[in-house]
Amino acid sequence: MALLTPLFAFLYHLPQVYKWLLKPYYVASLFMSVAFLAVRKTPGICDRLATQREDGNSCDFDWREVEILMFLSAIVMMKNRRAITVEQHVGNIILFSKVANVILFFRLDIRMGLLYLTLCIVFLMTCKPPLYMGPEYIKYFSDKTIDDELARDGRVTWIVEFFANWSPECQSFASVYADLSLKYNCAGLKFGKVDIGRYGEVSKKYKVSASPLSKQLPSLVLFQGGKEVMRRPQVDKKGRAVSWSFTEENIIREFNLNELYQKSKKLSKTRGDKVSQSQFPPVPEEEEPDLTS
Repeated sequence: MALLTPLFAFLYHLPQVYKWLLKPYYVASLFMSVAFLAVRKTPGICDRLATQREDGNSCDFDWREVEILMFLSAIVMMKNRRAITVEQHVGNIILFSKVANVILFFRLDIRMGLLYLTLCIVFLMTCKPPLYMGPEYIKYFSDKTIDDELARDGRVTWIVEFFANWSPECQSFASVYADLSLKYNCAGLKFGKVDIGRYGEVSKKYKVSASPLSKQLPSLVLFQGGKEVMRRPQVDKKGRAVSWSFTEENIIREFNLNELYQKSKKLSKTRGDKVSQSQFPPVPEEEEPDLTS
């Protein structure tokens, strides 16, 4: 059953996986991920490669290459246990496949290793993963608007994500946060985002470190009446984030979104009644004619 669950999840998301894999970033990443396999298995190229196999077959993996691949496969499996989205699963596979390629190419020929490593560095500097562009009910803040917006109406509860575009964790979390905004956004419960990689002053004021070493990205902060009520992940005395999984279930439970949503709907209804009364004032009652005269 433990093996069937991820398999069913993968098949369920298969159309979405195909959609992502057809993007240029992922197409190029997939080609780079299978580079060593292609070199080792392509006739005419593999015949000229060195090998440690006893039978001298240079077009098949030797025992050391199989050992390296098995070890990195185990690491991918362990990393994917904490993956939240399909993007993270695919990203982990691509990342560690590239690491395996670097090790295998350097072991095969240092010149091929240097060439592949150079390609990886150029790819990393010039190509960025595609950003989430799906539907959402999220307001994006700047350093000039976040304070005013949070304090505008004390009855409104805000959940704000502090993120950075360069963070892979933030990129993977984008679709989860967007889904939550679609399900729970209303007049009394709103969702916001602010890029602290761009607005450093916001990072300092709200004490969310943008350093990769702090592991505070992304951070979700709940504001009520313009003041912080809680945040995830929590931060220890050394300024490092306490490990926390950004799954949809965890966020709903920790931030008590179902109860917040029910309370916020009442505010929406109250506002709707006030708007209706202002738009449609009561009609004055007609005076009955005086029949005594």
